[in-house]
Amino acid sequence: MRTYDVAPLYRSSVGFDRVFDLLTQADRVEPSAAWPPYNIEKVAEDAYRITMAVAGFTADDIELTQHDTALLVAGQRKGQDGEHQYLHRGIAART
Repeated sequence: MRTYDVAPLYRSSVGFDRVFDLLTQADRVEPSAAWPPYNIEKVAEDAYRITMAVAGFTADDIELTQHDTALLVAGQRKGQDGEHQYLHRGIAART
């Protein structure tokens, strides 16, 4: 990722502070909330394959629902916490 230092431009221009602030803030734009990461492949003329990275979930933990043209993917892990004693839990248990 590139960052641009516009500090020298502040000294040599008058009235452009707002423009330079917008340029600096453009680098700080957060990526879209496309979580978890996914791929969409076109496998035929009218068929697609969606692949999602959902670590820690089984197929039974994931619920797919279609609302008009939107696909809703929801995941809820079912009570597996009592089976293991974790020293570190790197895979989040979020939905």
